[in-house]
Amino acid sequence: MKLNKKQTIALDYLEDDKTTEIYYGGAAGGGKSFLGDYWIAKQAAKYPGTRWMIGRAKLKTLKQTTLVTFWKICKLQGLREGIHYKYNQQMNEIKFRNGSDILLKDLFFYPSDPEFDELGSLEITGAFIDEINQVVEKAKNVTKTRIRHALDENNLIPKLLGTCNPAKNWVKKEAYHKWKTGKLEPFKQFIPAYVTDNPDISKHYVANLISTGDKATIERLLNGNWDYDDDPYLLMDYDSIIDLWSNYADYGKRYITADIARFGSDWFFGFVWDGWCIIDYFKMEKSDTQEVVDMIEHHRQKHSVQRSHVICDQDGVGGGVVDIGKYKGFQNNASPLAEPKAKKPNYASLADQCAFNMAGRVSRGEIKIECQLSKEVESRLIDEFQVIKEDAKRLETDRKRKIISKDDQKALLGGKSPDIWDAFKMRDYFELNSRKMRIA
Repeated sequence: MKLNKKQTIALDYLEDDKTTEIYYGGAAGGGKSFLGDYWIAKQAAKYPGTRWMIGRAKLKTLKQTTLVTFWKICKLQGLREGIHYKYNQQMNEIKFRNGSDILLKDLFFYPSDPEFDELGSLEITGAFIDEINQVVEKAKNVTKTRIRHALDENNLIPKLLGTCNPAKNWVKKEAYHKWKTGKLEPFKQFIPAYVTDNPDISKHYVANLISTGDKATIERLLNGNWDYDDDPYLLMDYDSIIDLWSNYADYGKRYITADIARFGSDWFFGFVWDGWCIIDYFKMEKSDTQEVVDMIEHHRQKHSVQRSHVICDQDGVGGGVVDIGKYKGFQNNASPLAEPKAKKPNYASLADQCAFNMAGRVSRGEIKIECQLSKEVESRLIDEFQVIKEDAKRLETDRKRKIISKDDQKALLGGKSPDIWDAFKMRDYFELNSRKMRIA
């Protein structure tokens, strides 16, 4: 198996006696996952009884991408499952016959576990974090403190490899920028890697990147440009979304906002609000009309919410819920409502108006999530909020502000519907409706 020049340079740092953090990457297609998987497999096979970690922001993505590359490397190296190693899918472990382990870890930032306590008393010999630009710096720091297993007996030092694409976050500041300005600490190394460094890349890869026509994507993934422009149409940045769990917000009247899903698809999801604080939530995987009403009534009684302070998406199945529960109905395509200093709000619909207003509140730190969300809900909320962006094409045609379509949002979310965001944005209706002025 032959490594390219950049991968060989990186491997030299991974095997020296002074470098403890190695960052490798830049453009997509530079052989990042291949390098990391090869190093981990090589070390696990070479040093009996050691324990290694492969991590990524989402375990599901790790299994669909990084792990697929790992199996290819095993095949190239003549390693066979059941003979040289065993893969335990439930435990997310790969056990080598020499007693070495490889642990697969989810390093997503869950606000309910900001210190990454789930890594607990984990002890590892070394770690590879694929797409390290997608994890928070805390995840890297905590992982590094866990690298202490079987080092002395094997004459090893702690090693952490992070592969990355350009991103405007801590990786750029701590790795790329310091490398570019000659201020990288002695224990760190940064190796830029580009598509042109990988002789085995498909001839169609570059053409496909260029065909996207998206300047930011081409600059980041093709040219490895860390100074690319941010998407000007995104309404909320990552830090503002994470701040939802630590903001200070005003209490006040209580409300319930709920997005009603079709039977057997997506989520029925709702929030309970105290002013601008989210104090509870509820969801169902599958639900009929009466089940939805019962769930809302349970939370209405639990939190003393007036019936007139409950609003549900009235489209489709939601219309029946509104009728039975006698709740307010939210019509996505309704005309926008009056706002201070605006005779006629410049939004395509009420749904767009609420989306822009709520995104603004998130960015200004005016909303707080006070209740404990499940990790699944936390993860999905963060994902959904990051795809809410303005429809630039619509702005060019009729000058009315509009969010990208539901289909576009679902495409960015891998086919999932933005149910949490839909329930969230409806909270603004009560703020707007308090003025009792509808614009025709």
